[in-house]
Amino acid sequence: MTPPRISADRLLADLAELARIGGRPDGGVDRVAGSEADLAARRWLASRIEAAGLEARTDAAGNVFGRVPHSRGPWLLLGSHTDTVPAGGRLDGAYGVMAALEILRAFHEAGHPSAEQLEIVSFYDEEGVGAGGGLAGSTYLCASEHAAELSGYLELHIEQGPRLEAEGFELGVVDGIVGIDRWDITIHGAANHAGTTPYSMRRDAGAAAGRILHGLRRLVQAVDAEMVANVGEVRLLPGATNVVPGEARFVVEMRALDPRSLRRAAEALHEEVAAAAAEAGCEATVTPRSSVPPAPMDPRLVGAVEAACAESGRRWRRLVSGAGHDAGRMAEVVPAAMLFVPSHLGISHSPNEHTEPALLAQGAWVFASAAAKALEFPRDNDHISGK
Repeated sequence: MTPPRISADRLLADLAELARIGGRPDGGVDRVAGSEADLAARRWLASRIEAAGLEARTDAAGNVFGRVPHSRGPWLLLGSHTDTVPAGGRLDGAYGVMAALEILRAFHEAGHPSAEQLEIVSFYDEEGVGAGGGLAGSTYLCASEHAAELSGYLELHIEQGPRLEAEGFELGVVDGIVGIDRWDITIHGAANHAGTTPYSMRRDAGAAAGRILHGLRRLVQAVDAEMVANVGEVRLLPGATNVVPGEARFVVEMRALDPRSLRRAAEALHEEVAAAAAEAGCEATVTPRSSVPPAPMDPRLVGAVEAACAESGRRWRRLVSGAGHDAGRMAEVVPAAMLFVPSHLGISHSPNEHTEPALLAQGAWVFASAAAKALEFPRDNDHISGK
C-alpha cells in the first residue's frame, strides 16, 4: 500500500508553531506536564486536528486523540508526547506527535482507504518531571477500554543519543527499550573531626561511596558490555568540609535490554556495596526504588519499519533505545515499534537539541510508509483477547 505524499513544509511549520508555546529565549521549551503551557499546547493540538476536518477528543488522563470522524476500530495508533522537561528541546516527543498529525491529515485529504484505520495521540506527562514518575498518559490508556480497540502503536522520535549521527546512519529501527532499575543506597559510618581522626580509625561513609562510584562502570560491563549505569547525585552528611562523612546516600540507576543482565548486575551491586562498606568500617543498606521492565518491540511491526527504511534507500540500522518512551508502556498491551532519526551531537533535554529539517522530513516520510505497511496486516485485536 502506497501512502499519500505528506507535506514537509506543513510538518516543519507545525513544529515551529508548537515550539512557541512555552518557548524560551534560548530556543528551548518549558512545557512541563500540567503547566499552563502544556495545557495550551494540548488545546492548540486539538484545534489543529479539528481544522483538518478530523475529530479531536481528550480523555480523563489528558491524552489528546485525533481520528477521522465516525471511523471504527481497531485503529493503528501513531504518536508521542508534547510535554517537556524544564528547559527542554523542541523536538523530544513533539516531533512524533506533529509527524503523526501530518500523516493522518495527508491520508484523510487524499481520501486514502486506510485513513479511517489511523488514530493519533499526544500522551500526557511522558517526562515525569513531577512526582508521578512519567508515562502517565500511556499507562492510563493501557488500562482503559480503548486499548482493546487498537491494532498496534508506532512512534517516531529523535534518537536522543549520538549513535546514528556518529556512525553515518539516517534512520534507526528500534529493537527494544531498555529496562531501568533504580536502587537507594545508604552507607552508615561515623562522623568525626577530619583533622584529628587518623585514616586507620575512620568510619568514612564517603570513602565507601567513592569506591562504589569508581567501580560502577566496570561492575555493570562485566555483566553486559552494552549495559550502562549512573549515579547523578550523592549526599554526604553532615556535609561539612572538615567532618568525615558519617552517612552517604545515593541512587544507582542501571539500564539494559536483557532482564537477566539487570538481575545479575543487581546481585553484583549488592556484593560490591557490602564489600565497600566493610572495607571502610561501615554498614550499608540497598533498597529497590523503582523498576521499569525492558520492552522488546513487536517483530512484525519492526519488520514493517525495516521494510520502509530499506525502500527509502537511506542508511539505517537496528538499535536499542536507552531512554524510556511511551512505546515501552504500550508494548505491554499492543504490538509496538519505533523509528528514530539522528540527534545532532546526541544532545536532548536541552535547548541545543537539534535535527536537520531534511532528516525530520525524511523520517516522517519513512514513518508514513511504515504505517501504511502495518495497516496491511489483518485488522484484529487478538493481542488483547489472548486468541
